Amino acid sequence: MIRTNSGLRSLVQSLRPMTSSLSKLEAYSCYTSQAASALQQATKPNSYREDEYAKVDWDNLGFGITPADFVYTMKCSIDGKFEQGELAPYGNVELSPSAAVLNYGQGLYEGTKAYRTDDGRLLLFRLDRNAARMKMGADRLCMPCPSIYQFVDAVKQTALANKRWTPPPGKGTLYIRPLLMGSGPILGLAPAPEYTFLIYASPVGNYFKEGLKPLSIYVEEEFHRATRGGAGGIKSITNYAPVLKAMARAKSRGFSDVLYLDSANKKNLEEVSSCNIFLVKGNVISTPATNGTILPGVTRRSIIEIARDHGYQVEERAIPLDELMDADEVFCTGTAVGVAPVGTITYQDRRVEYRVGEESVSRELYSILEGMKTGVIEDKKGWITEIQ
Repeated sequence: MIRTNSGLRSLVQSLRPMTSSLSKLEAYSCYTSQAASALQQATKPNSYREDEYAKVDWDNLGFGITPADFVYTMKCSIDGKFEQGELAPYGNVELSPSAAVLNYGQGLYEGTKAYRTDDGRLLLFRLDRNAARMKMGADRLCMPCPSIYQFVDAVKQTALANKRWTPPPGKGTLYIRPLLMGSGPILGLAPAPEYTFLIYASPVGNYFKEGLKPLSIYVEEEFHRATRGGAGGIKSITNYAPVLKAMARAKSRGFSDVLYLDSANKKNLEEVSSCNIFLVKGNVISTPATNGTILPGVTRRSIIEIARDHGYQVEERAIPLDELMDADEVFCTGTAVGVAPVGTITYQDRRVEYRVGEESVSRELYSILEGMKTGVIEDKKGWITEIQ
């Protein structure tokens, strides 16, 4: 159960600038600067110095849960307004057995990462896009949602409070998981009377056990990830358990993951279980259009913009399976996976190999994106949020 840290909450509340002479942007900047300094002192145990890390084997991080110190929670009252959030020690969440999220799956999640630079700063990537996507999902599931300001502020507080769990440069990232759920009790099928916004964090390494090695993908024909008119285009928690059967079957056959086809005709590409897919043919990069069944990934959108900036022609459209089998190169994108090259794809009895390695398009785009995220390449797009 998460217990209230009243002292920390009072400290954070006392730091919010109250003067009306500041613009909202100035007030936010002022608050962030003051809160950053205070939270470092308030959340830092006496047993370590500011430049130290948690006791973690950074060289052997996988993509598993290693709970960081603090979670952030914020409740929504029946009038749809979220109260002031607070940081508290990581722990179990107490829910009613009749909570809407448990009975009817009324819940969403997001994913983002904090990167540590060589000089000790923390960098966060395109938080406004995550916030906007959660708002879109909340509208679809009839839930109130934190504002973009509240979302960004909460993620920054969570990252800063758990700074010691952010891996050293090149060793991994601090994965940050915001959740929005119908926590209020409900018996009949209806929106919940209360909602909880919660964020926790965990240091992680590569998502796939192969690390940065090329993936082997299996084209799934029996199961479908999403259907038209459903919730495939949002990060609903209900999207993910149904793919486990297909994933388990593919992995038992030695594949990394599964690529799904459209449910109507089993003809066009959709996405992989937890990431978007791209094809390269010559100077043209193609990816399935987000038409309601495909998640509009933050990394997906960023790769599209970077590729266009560097002279590639990028197309968002329906992609027939035949084009996949004829592509020069294939790669996947997502917050968890980053930019992952695909080495082979198997469809029925046909196995196709693709270009990988240093000269590949995916490696070029990966290097640019990761350079921006880690502060090695200058951010000229306003995508990076920095906290000390």
